[in-house]
Amino acid sequence: MPATTALRRTLAVMAALPLLTLAACGYGSESKDDDSAKVAEGAEKIDGLDSVRIGYFGNITHATPLVANQKGFFQKALGATEAKYAVFNAGPSEIEALNSGSIDIGWIGPSPSINGYTKSAGKNLRIIGGSASGGVKLVVNPDKIKSLKDVKGKRIATPQLGNTQDVAFLNWIAEQGWKVDAQSGKGDVTVVRSDNKVTPDAYKSGSLDGAWVPEPTASKLVAEGGKVLLDESTLWPDKKFVITNIIVSQKFLKEHPKAVEAVLEASVDTNEWITANPDEAKTAANAQLEKDSGKALPADVLDPAWESIKLTDDPLASTLDAQAEHAVKAGLLEKPDLNGIYDLTLLNKVLKAKGKPAVDDAGLGVE
Repeated sequence: MPATTALRRTLAVMAALPLLTLAACGYGSESKDDDSAKVAEGAEKIDGLDSVRIGYFGNITHATPLVANQKGFFQKALGATEAKYAVFNAGPSEIEALNSGSIDIGWIGPSPSINGYTKSAGKNLRIIGGSASGGVKLVVNPDKIKSLKDVKGKRIATPQLGNTQDVAFLNWIAEQGWKVDAQSGKGDVTVVRSDNKVTPDAYKSGSLDGAWVPEPTASKLVAEGGKVLLDESTLWPDKKFVITNIIVSQKFLKEHPKAVEAVLEASVDTNEWITANPDEAKTAANAQLEKDSGKALPADVLDPAWESIKLTDDPLASTLDAQAEHAVKAGLLEKPDLNGIYDLTLLNKVLKAKGKPAVDDAGLGVE
């Protein structure tokens, strides 16, 4: 299939997804502030803003905003400017919210960042920081799949056509020398696009032989008797690859740099606090998950999921570039122009003030 046809079909699917998600939750569900997030007496507004609207997923790979929300770290950094939150289920709906001005800053995966940037011809967003690496695994039914070569001929789930894990799995399949049509998912392996919420039940029923998925879905599958056959981190240099980064509306970045800097400072501080207080941080993240979704993760899922996520202020820009190349190779994306997708100026300012090393944009930063 020509790349242009594949791209049109992919973009049509991606364009439809926000409408479905938004109809269900209206740009995500609003989180209520708790007592820890109250504005300190005498605090002042930043950039004269009444609020900063922050988006993230109700997912353990978004540990930084989960903990920063729960512990009030964003609110502390923003002073009398209120930190407001919206929780999303999928990248396209968060990009749509950023484009419409419903959120200002968001935590999101690399593929929707790339898609959002390229579809707007580089005019809607910037990646301004990193958040997490890792946390993606190929989990399989050990009765049906005992080695990597046994994946051939099986039914393996990914979360969504063209999403970060889907692209990674298609790339891995190609590296094995196997053929799969990216659009239909049919070929030497059957790639089943399945929402992370339903994948564990589908696996339990026997309709799936495994899944290439992020945490905590991977650990949920293990709790159902699955076995980790491959950790994606082993496929990357230094076992690091971006799973979550921070984006901002270009308009908001230009008009309110002090507010953006405050959020980035809170993010860096949160990652440092999580590293120093892992058990308390895990409890805080799970409490926020329960608050956002109505359901906390059980220990047999939370504990291994938490261990597999590596927090990082570095957006790991070179790995995002590689992920874009993988999407092009799979026929899901035409060669994108990612020049200018990063603006790490404010992050590096924050890191320097804290005595931390600067991070690199892999030559994809603003000039």
